[in-house]
Amino acid sequence: MKKWVSLVLAVMLITVLAACGSKPGNEAAPAPAAGGEKPKEVKKVTIQIDGAAVPYYAPLYVAKEQGFFKEQGLDVDFVYADAASIVKNVAADNVQFGFPNADAVITAKSQGIPIKVVHTTYQHGLGATIFKKSKGIKGPQDLKGKTVAVTSFGSPNYIQLQVLAEKSGFNVKDINTKIVGTGAIVNALVADEVDAITFSMLRTVELKNSGVDVEEIRSDDFLPSFGNVVVVSDKFLSSSKDTVTGFNKALNKSLDYIINGHAKEAIDMSIKKYAQSSEGKQDITEKIFNDVFIPYLWQSDLTKKDGYGAADMARWQAAIDTQKKYDIIKTDVKAEDLVVPNLK
Repeated sequence: MKKWVSLVLAVMLITVLAACGSKPGNEAAPAPAAGGEKPKEVKKVTIQIDGAAVPYYAPLYVAKEQGFFKEQGLDVDFVYADAASIVKNVAADNVQFGFPNADAVITAKSQGIPIKVVHTTYQHGLGATIFKKSKGIKGPQDLKGKTVAVTSFGSPNYIQLQVLAEKSGFNVKDINTKIVGTGAIVNALVADEVDAITFSMLRTVELKNSGVDVEEIRSDDFLPSFGNVVVVSDKFLSSSKDTVTGFNKALNKSLDYIINGHAKEAIDMSIKKYAQSSEGKQDITEKIFNDVFIPYLWQSDLTKKDGYGAADMARWQAAIDTQKKYDIIKTDVKAEDLVVPNLK
């Protein structure tokens, strides 16, 4: 009986020890983060984007949805406004980042608004003079005597038309320039109310896709310009350079992801989660990505050497000087005071 009781007590003691584990203070330490690094503290920031949510802003949306921003310790929110409001909000630190068109950025800098371009996302501008082949236009010289529509005499597209004429040896006065609103300008071309329009080259792809036989003269061949670029305030760049650098790294990773085989996936996601108004336009959007954004807007000879978002300072200065020449801006601006060439 004593042996049996001793055996029972021994089994109970083993069971208790097994349940309790090791002595207090010897608990296993939590597993370290991958690579032994501490998890990055997440910083919440906002980027204000030009216009409205469209699938062409997929690099930003993909950077969020694929976790590229999160890898850099960023939680990014998207809001939208017109370009003029964006540069003011960025300068006032109402938002940390902006994504306006470059023309508005140059104008803002000439007015003393303290902003910096930290990522030249669109290496070229979107402007183009578009015309039906049936109009007999083969080059800039053939625009003389033709009716060409622009949205306003103060628009960047009108400046592009002026420069195109001047660099082709004639004057914009040799063209019958007609003002047509943004919502009607493409229809004016289709209905033969005008011979050509100076507008966005994205419309060339859309018109060809719908069966209209058109061609274009790209404005960038005559006037260096840029589309959307990432801007921050002077103050934010000075105080939070690591955040800006992290944002750029995430955006670059997103661009690389889309360019190297994931355009359709990026478009489908962007339309489903952010740009529902583009539902049903997936196919034409993918064609625009492949024809315009991937080979022309997001990439250049410079980006192949220095990476996405790199800035050609000579082209920036040419764009600034042209605005000054045509009285869009009233003061001189140096490109190096506005643009950070290649922030990594």
